[in-house]
Amino acid sequence: MSDRYQAVVFDVYGTLFDVDSLTGRCEAAAPGKGEELSRLWRSKQLEYSWLRSLMEDYRDFRGVTEEALRHADRRLGLGLSAGEREDLLAAYACLRVFPEVSRVLERLAVTRAAFSNGPLSALRPLLENGGLLPLFDELISVDEAKVFKPSPRAYALVPNILGVSRESILFVSSNTWDISGAGRFGFSTAWVDRKGEVMDELGHQPDYMLKDLCGIEEILG
Repeated sequence: MSDRYQAVVFDVYGTLFDVDSLTGRCEAAAPGKGEELSRLWRSKQLEYSWLRSLMEDYRDFRGVTEEALRHADRRLGLGLSAGEREDLLAAYACLRVFPEVSRVLERLAVTRAAFSNGPLSALRPLLENGGLLPLFDELISVDEAKVFKPSPRAYALVPNILGVSRESILFVSSNTWDISGAGRFGFSTAWVDRKGEVMDELGHQPDYMLKDLCGIEEILG
């Protein structure tokens, strides 16, 4: 095995877990508008995380997710009750794991870390429900830095906590903006393009392009 990388660090939402698996729950809460609700909720969730970072007005990811859901509810004119919104928020702890994830994680012989915008109070139950918690050596949340990815201050948590150099970290994400931010910080990056998307034009292209996580073992040699 190559000794270039001492750790493989995985984004969580969209990379290990399918955020689109919420669509069914959204459809149950908003018949005929489930897909639209799911898409708008996710896009506003990310937008609010970036805006709060720029505003230097941090609120943890669960709070941002709640704000995004309230916005989507109002914008689509759904009139969801507080209980319905709470049920949808709770569903974030039960997202579907992509099918190859467990198998790939089990085979990696380097340090494995999950790094997310989500707080540890949300990450632990999500990973536990998905059967992934025992497969990680470290869980890292931006909550400690009080700023969201793609801020360099968020990525700086990773080498500090793992005790390795940024150059020895392979960062894996399905989110194009996350790949750009991690590459700008100095990580080697592997973009998991699960949906046939196009990379952002932010000056940082991924070092590796994958369709799923199965290519990680080949990268590590």
